[in-house]
Amino acid sequence: MKYVFYVLGILILTLGISFTIQSDLGTSPFDALLVGLSINAGLTVGSWEIIIALILICFNSFLKRQRPEVLGLLTAFITGIGIDMWLFILHNLITPELWYSKVICFGIGLVVIGLGTATYLHTNFAPIPVDRLTLIIQELTKTNIFFSRTAIYLAFLIMAMISNGPIGVGTLLTVCLGGLILNYFMPFTEKILDRILTHPSTSPNNDKDKKHSI
Repeated sequence: MKYVFYVLGILILTLGISFTIQSDLGTSPFDALLVGLSINAGLTVGSWEIIIALILICFNSFLKRQRPEVLGLLTAFITGIGIDMWLFILHNLITPELWYSKVICFGIGLVVIGLGTATYLHTNFAPIPVDRLTLIIQELTKTNIFFSRTAIYLAFLIMAMISNGPIGVGTLLTVCLGGLILNYFMPFTEKILDRILTHPSTSPNNDKDKKHSI
């Protein structure tokens, strides 16, 4: 059951990402890089999601001196498909032109991203390469999550600017509010998913699976 919520969470997350892209107010530094690469180098946004994830997996493996965590590529693959699917669907349905409609579109996207991320993270399956890189940098530099995450965002922001990605006020809002929204949704999704994933069962094996899924 947790794998259903894993995929569902990613689909919700990618819907939110697509809303922020369609708003034309700017996206997160990472998504801005993907869009910039798509515009200037070809291929779809989702394809670049998979390519960048593969590069990050190899980079993470080099930093940690260990085998690549290829399971993260599964998450990137589903994310890439989700982004391309939602962009295709929303392309003709949602094209805001007035400033307030763009704000509404971006706001919806930001909230949906938080909900999808919280749902996906709670399944504790297949780490995202960017999140893994955050933890590695934190460990290597002996700093905190805020520093390592900010450093990564700054690096992606510079690359997004070079690739002429969609950087705007939405980019700043994503960096400032993304964590707060995620923090709001985490207890909410935890309460609901725990109730579903830990459904009473008499099987000892299922009891083990339940503990593992949490």
